[in-house]
Amino acid sequence: MLPQCSWFVFLCSFYGQMWAEAQDALVDLLQEEFPEVQPRAQKDRLHIFQTLATFYLKYLQIMHSLEAVYDQIVHPQKRRVVRHVLEGVMGRLLELKSEMVELEHSDFHYFDDMLQDLKMTPSDVEVPIPRYFVREQMHVLKDREKLLGHVLAQGGHIDQEKVRGRMPLEEAVQLLQVSERARQGRLRARLMKEIRDQEGRSFGPRALDPDVAATRIQKVWLGYSQRKRTINQRLEELMFLGMPRLPPPLRSTARRSRLHAQHVEDARRTVQDQHEAEYQQALVAIKESVRSVDGPDFRQTLQEQIRQWFLECRHATGKFPDFPSAEDGGSAAIFAQKTPEQVATELAAKEEEKGKKRQMKGKKDKKSAKEQKDKKKDKKGKSKGKKGRMEGGEEEEKGWKMTPSSFLPAVVEGTKMYKGEQELKNLKLVVDREKGRKKTKGKKGNKKVTSKKQQCQSPHQHVPFFLGFCLYVPGEYSYLGTTLRQADIEPMPSLSDVRQLITLYGILPLGSQSVHERAPLIKSLLLAGPGGVGKKMLVHALCTETGANLFNLSPASLAGKYPGKVGLQYLLHMVFKVARQLQPSVVWIGDAEKTFYKKVPKHEKEMEPKRLKKDLAKVLKSIKAEDRVLLVGTTRRPFEAELKSFCKVYKKIILIPRPDYASRLILWKELLLRFGAKLSPALDLSSLAKVTDGYTQGHILRAIRSVLTTRRIDQQIKKPLTALEFIPPLAQQDPIYKEEEETLKVWYSKTPLGKKRARITKAGEEEEQAKDKRGRGLKKGTDDKKKKKA
Repeated sequence: MLPQCSWFVFLCSFYGQMWAEAQDALVDLLQEEFPEVQPRAQKDRLHIFQTLATFYLKYLQIMHSLEAVYDQIVHPQKRRVVRHVLEGVMGRLLELKSEMVELEHSDFHYFDDMLQDLKMTPSDVEVPIPRYFVREQMHVLKDREKLLGHVLAQGGHIDQEKVRGRMPLEEAVQLLQVSERARQGRLRARLMKEIRDQEGRSFGPRALDPDVAATRIQKVWLGYSQRKRTINQRLEELMFLGMPRLPPPLRSTARRSRLHAQHVEDARRTVQDQHEAEYQQALVAIKESVRSVDGPDFRQTLQEQIRQWFLECRHATGKFPDFPSAEDGGSAAIFAQKTPEQVATELAAKEEEKGKKRQMKGKKDKKSAKEQKDKKKDKKGKSKGKKGRMEGGEEEEKGWKMTPSSFLPAVVEGTKMYKGEQELKNLKLVVDREKGRKKTKGKKGNKKVTSKKQQCQSPHQHVPFFLGFCLYVPGEYSYLGTTLRQADIEPMPSLSDVRQLITLYGILPLGSQSVHERAPLIKSLLLAGPGGVGKKMLVHALCTETGANLFNLSPASLAGKYPGKVGLQYLLHMVFKVARQLQPSVVWIGDAEKTFYKKVPKHEKEMEPKRLKKDLAKVLKSIKAEDRVLLVGTTRRPFEAELKSFCKVYKKIILIPRPDYASRLILWKELLLRFGAKLSPALDLSSLAKVTDGYTQGHILRAIRSVLTTRRIDQQIKKPLTALEFIPPLAQQDPIYKEEEETLKVWYSKTPLGKKRARITKAGEEEEQAKDKRGRGLKKGTDDKKKKKA
C-alpha cells in the first residue's frame, strides 16, 4: 500500500487529469452549442428530442467529473474555477430538461436507446448531488440550529435548560431508571442463556449409529465434490465461449480498499479546509501589506488627481462642479478616464433629463393609448398580408430552434479561466526549467538534492501559486421506456426516474443560489402516489441533501391555530418571511388535496382544511428568483381536490408509482442487509419480489421489521431465513390494487401536462393511421393496374 504522501501526489495528478478531460469535452460541446453556421429550424420531433437528449447526457457526464474534482481538489483558487463551471453546467442541465419537457409534454424521459451509442451505463444517467451543498455550510447550519433553539425556548416550546445542555432532575432520574432496568434485563438474559447452555451440556454428546454417521459424511462429501465439478464445468464452458475467467469476489479486500479510499477522501477535505484558511489569511495579509506600504503613495496620487480634476472643470466651465453623489458613483466617476468637459456635459444632461421627465408625465397616458392603437393596426395589416412573411419580405422559418441559455456565458468564462491557469502553469514550468539549468551549470552536485525535494513536495504545497492569482430511493433503471413509447404505450416511471426528478427540480436549485436565480423557476412541487411509496421520505431527503429548513403547513398541524382571516395571513406572512431569511427552505403541506377539497367531509369540517386555498396562490406569487423557497405538497388521493385550483398552485406534478419487479428485488436485498439479515440460498429474493407485486416500500419495510427481531437475527446461524417467514406479515396488509393505480393515472391525464401528452399521442396515432391508409391505397392502385394489364 502506498504511503499517505504518495497517495496525495497521485490523487492530485489524477483529479487534475480528470479536470483536463472534462474541460476538453466541454470545449467540444460548446463548439456544438455555438456552430459557425446557424442550423436551420428543425421540424421532426424525434430528431429534436435526440439532439436535446445528446446534449443532456454529455453535460451530465461532465457534471459527474467536475463534481468529483471539486470535492477532492485541494487548491483554493482552482476550486473556485471548477465551481464556477460546475454551476454553469448544472444550470444548463436544468435548461435542457425544461426544453425536453416542453417538447414531449412529460417530465419523464428515457434514454435507453442512446446509452449504447454514447457508451454509457445506467449509473451514468443518475444526476449527482454535489457534496458541497451541505459540507460548505455546516457552520451556517449549526448557527441556525442554535438560533432556532433559542427562539423556540423563548416561546416556551422547548425547555431553556435543554438548549443550554442541562437536563431537568426528573428527566435525569427517569433516564437512570430506564438504563438500570435495561442493565438488569441484560444480566438476567445472560444468566438464563448460561443456564440453558449448562442444561444442554449435562446430557453429554449423543452417540450416533455408525450407518447414520457414514451416510452423513457421504452426503457432505458428495455435495462438496459435485459443487466443485459444477464450477469446473462452468469455467470450461466460459473458456469455450471465449469469455474471460472471472476471479472470485474478495469481499474483505474490497471492503478494506473502500475504507482506505474513504479515509483518503476525508483527509483531502481536511487539507482543503486548511488551504482555504491559509488562502483567506494570505488575502488579508497582502491587503494589509499593500495598504501599509503603498497606501500613502496611492492616497497622495488620488488626492492630486481629484484636485487636478476640479481645477480642469473650473477652467472649462468657469465654476467648481459638485462632488458626484453616491448614486452616481462618488469618486469612481472622477477616475472613469473622462475629460472634465465630458463630465460637465453628463451632469448637465442629467439635470435636463430630470426636467423633461416632469413634463412628460402628463403625456405618457396619451402616447400609450396611441401606441396600443398602432399595434392593433399593425397586427391587422400583418394578418391580411401573406402568412409567414416578415417585414423585410423574407419568409419566417418555422420549426424548433434552441432557446438562448443563461448559463453558457458562465461556462465559456470558466473555460477561459481554465486556459489562463494552464498557460500560467506552463510558463511556471518553463521558468523552473531555466532556473534548474542555471543551477546545474554552476553546481552539478545539487541536482540530486533538488530532485528529491521535488519528489517529496506535493503539488498542493505551492502556496505562492494560488496566492498570486486571485435522497436515497433504491430503484432500478427503466430499460424499456423508449421501446414502449415507440409502440404508443406510456410506461410507468421507475423509482430511479422519480429520484432524478427530485434532484433536478428540488435539490440542485435549492443547493445553489446562482442556479436558482437563472434556471427555470420552480416554486412548487406535488408528489402524488399511493400510500407507502416514500413521498414524505423524499421531502426529508430533499431537506437533508440541501441543508434546508422544513416548515409544516399541513391541515392537521394547523387545526385550531391562528384562527380567523387575520391570523391566517399573519401565519403565512411569518412562515414565508422566516423561510426567506433562513433559506434554503422547504414548506411542506401533507394531504395537499384537503386544501382544495371538492366537498369537505363532515368529520373534517372542524379542522377547516380549506383555509389556505385563497391565500396560498397569492403567497406563491411573492416568491422571486432570489428566494430559495420551495413549496412541496404530498397527496395520496389527489382526485378528491378541485383540479383547476389544485394545478394552479402545484404546476409541477410528479406521479410516484409502486415499485416494479426490479426495484422490489433491490429493495428486499438492501433492506434485509440493512437490518442485519444474512442472505443465503434458502432465502429466495426473486420469489419474494414476484410475490410482492402490488406492495409498496412501506409494506415491505413493515414486513421485514416484524420478522427480523433481535432474537431472529441471532438464530440465523442455526436457522437461516426463508421467504415463507415474510408471507404472514405481508398477508396482513392490503396491497395497492390496480383500480387505485388506474384512478391515479386517469387523474394525471386530466392535468395540464397530461392533456398535452395525450394530444401528442393522439396526433401520432392519427399520423400512423393516415400512413397506413396511404399505403393501402397505393397497394390497391397497383393491384388494379396489374388486373387491367392482365
